[in-house]
Amino acid sequence: MRPTLDAAPFRQIDRDHMLGLEKGLAVIACFDAGHPRLTIADVARMTGLSRATARRCLITLARIGYAETDGRHFALTPRVLQLGYAYLSSTPLTAVLQNALERLSEEIGESSSASLLDGRDIVYVARAATKRIMSVGLSVGSRLPAYCTSMGRVLLAALPEDEARRRVEASDRRALTRATATSVEAVMARVAAARTAGYAVIDQELEVGLTSIAVPVIDREGKVVAAINVGTQATRFPPGIIVAEILPKLLKVQAELARIV
Repeated sequence: MRPTLDAAPFRQIDRDHMLGLEKGLAVIACFDAGHPRLTIADVARMTGLSRATARRCLITLARIGYAETDGRHFALTPRVLQLGYAYLSSTPLTAVLQNALERLSEEIGESSSASLLDGRDIVYVARAATKRIMSVGLSVGSRLPAYCTSMGRVLLAALPEDEARRRVEASDRRALTRATATSVEAVMARVAAARTAGYAVIDQELEVGLTSIAVPVIDREGKVVAAINVGTQATRFPPGIIVAEILPKLLKVQAELARIV
C-alpha cells in the first residue's frame, strides 16, 4: 500500500523556498516496492509535474548518483539510503525505540513496531519482527495510512481535534477490508475512543486476519513523540484477548520509555 502523493500544484512560496528541491524530493518519493522502475511519463503522472520537469529531475538524480537509467526506465540507487540514514542516525529516539521493541518481541513472541505521523500516513522508524503477519512486508521506512492503523489512530488522537479531522478528510479512506472504517465520522469516532482509552485496537481493518494494538510514546514533558504497537493474528488474539494479554506489556514499555525519551 503506497501513500497517495498530493496532486496540488507546486508553487514558489517565497524566495527562500527552493522549488527545485521540492520537486526533486517528490520524484524520489514516487519509487517504492510496487514501483521500483518508472518512466518519465510515470513520474509526471504521479507527481503532477510536466514531463519536461520530471525528465530534468530524473536526469539530475541520475547524474549525481541517486538514480540510474537504461534509457527508458529509472530506478533509485543505494545512495538514496544516505537520506534515510541521516535521519535515523541523527535521532536518538529511533535507537531507544528499537531496543525497547526487541525486548518486547522477545518476551511475547510477537512482532512489534514504532512509527511517527507524517501527513496522512504513519512511517515506520523501528521494527522487531518475529514473523511475517501481513501480505505486505514492513520495515523501517514503510508507510501505511493512518486512518486504519492502530498506531495511526493513537497518533491522530494526540493532535488537536480539528487537525486530526483535516488529516482524516485528506486521506483516501479506501475500504481495505469489509471491516475498514471509511467515513470521516467513523474514523474520528475511533480516534476519539483511542484518545479516551489511551490505546487503539485494529481488528482486521488493515488486512484480513490481522489485529494490532498501539499506545503512544510520551516523553518526560508529556508530549506524544511516537507510537508503538504489536501486530498479530486475529485468530489467536481477537480484540478482547489482545487487550487483556498484550496491552499490559505495551503499557510497561510505554512507562519505561517515558523515563528516558
